[in-house]
Amino acid sequence: MNTRILFLTGLMLFAFVQVIAQGLTGRAYYKSSSQIRLQMDSSRMNPDQMAEIQAQLKKQMERDYVLSFTPTESNWKQVESLGGGPATASSGGMTMVINTGSQDRVLYKNIAEQTYEQEQDVMGKEFLIRDALEPAEWELTGETKKIGNYTAQKATYSRIVDSQRFSTGMTEMENVKDTIQVTAWFTPEIPVPHGPENFFGLPGLILEIQNSGRTLICEKIELNPSANPVKIERPKRGKEISREEFRAMQEESMKQMMNRYQGKPGEGNQFTIRIGN
Repeated sequence: MNTRILFLTGLMLFAFVQVIAQGLTGRAYYKSSSQIRLQMDSSRMNPDQMAEIQAQLKKQMERDYVLSFTPTESNWKQVESLGGGPATASSGGMTMVINTGSQDRVLYKNIAEQTYEQEQDVMGKEFLIRDALEPAEWELTGETKKIGNYTAQKATYSRIVDSQRFSTGMTEMENVKDTIQVTAWFTPEIPVPHGPENFFGLPGLILEIQNSGRTLICEKIELNPSANPVKIERPKRGKEISREEFRAMQEESMKQMMNRYQGKPGEGNQFTIRIGN
């Protein structure tokens, strides 16, 4: 029988992590993979070109991340590598660029205060988002599996969000309602409510996330490292704004990009898509 779990708030959650996980610190290392599906006017790209670009992007979008955590705080950051930067692929004169964000940007979450801070950019300008965490209503399924040395339990949630996407032919943007379905695997054996990216709120560290064709899976865990103690990094760069202000800026930048594209028909077969947290 399914069980629903609402995110523990305020003093209740603070007491939970203090009693069960007092003093527990660590680092969890994740690898990401993505399923790329392109939809485009067949007059601009034939199926073979599309398949080639999809294969190139899928390989390039594999990224490594580290989640550093204490009982109540965490920060999420891409591991520095030579392969950082946008993922690019080309075929037959068509180029696709997917911007996955700078690898030195930090996402900080404070579970006790239920707040987060995140470095982001829009059109080359840096911003520091400070806002309340968005809790999810997780549903525990009772399913389990082994991830590394840990027994993980399955939890899911879904929500409807307003989003924008390119219409057929890439000529304009259309507003749509999408249902986002997320599957998480967490382990109570590491009793902290943290997880990768913006995910949190389960009674154990989230080891795997499946979200809209993207998967993050934990490959290595360090608990209470003595040689290199955990230090929680907080974002510092950019103009401070709220989550809603940042989303409005993203929508406006997308409209500007489309206006530039529509104003130059037949020029520059390059498209840029940003994937962020």
